[in-house]
Amino acid sequence: MRVEQQPAFVLHARPYRETSLLVECLSRDHGRIGVVARGVRNERARMQRAQLEPFQRIALDLLLKGELATLRSAEPVGTPLRLTGDAGLAGLYLNELVVRLTGRQDPNPELFDHYERTLRRMAAGEPLAWTLRRFERDMLDAIGYALQLETDAMDGEPLDPAGTYFYDPESGATPARSGHAHALRGADLLALAADTSPDAAGLSALRRMMRQVITFHLGGGELKAWRVLR
Repeated sequence: MRVEQQPAFVLHARPYRETSLLVECLSRDHGRIGVVARGVRNERARMQRAQLEPFQRIALDLLLKGELATLRSAEPVGTPLRLTGDAGLAGLYLNELVVRLTGRQDPNPELFDHYERTLRRMAAGEPLAWTLRRFERDMLDAIGYALQLETDAMDGEPLDPAGTYFYDPESGATPARSGHAHALRGADLLALAADTSPDAAGLSALRRMMRQVITFHLGGGELKAWRVLR
């Protein structure tokens, strides 16, 4: 099947055979796609390889057959997003998260939009910790693992902003003692649900919670980016 002018972002690339790359892309209409870019590691193909850099929106022409697609052309769309320093590391974290938590060729336009919006927020200099928590929340929702952030999993009652909770990845928020290693304030969970940034302590607690939830959905695995971001 021919796919033409498909909006996409490059998530990861690695050498493939002698002169090619195997590129993981997040596309708008076909989800994550494994793309074989033939010959781009040749010296004469330097320009074509440069178009396959992360954080640049591109339009792909592909021949999609089986699990992998063959790249026919890639054209940059718009101005490249400049992510440097901590923002660049955070962008690599987004990419690894998408690769690890999505299957190939599972269309998800909502996730594509969340991903692009998050890159633009980071490029604009918005606070990274809150930007990442928003993406994690929105991605989990888009792939079918939506967080339950407003009600008590034990009785279905609204969370108490002044209460203390533990977030179970399978059931949601349950009451916890204040000294629990993974305790969160009800106000922090409600802030995430309302898309309102909590204070620094709340962001730190939400970071621990999100790591626990993501680890669960990875089957107990760990992301390489976590070690770098430490």
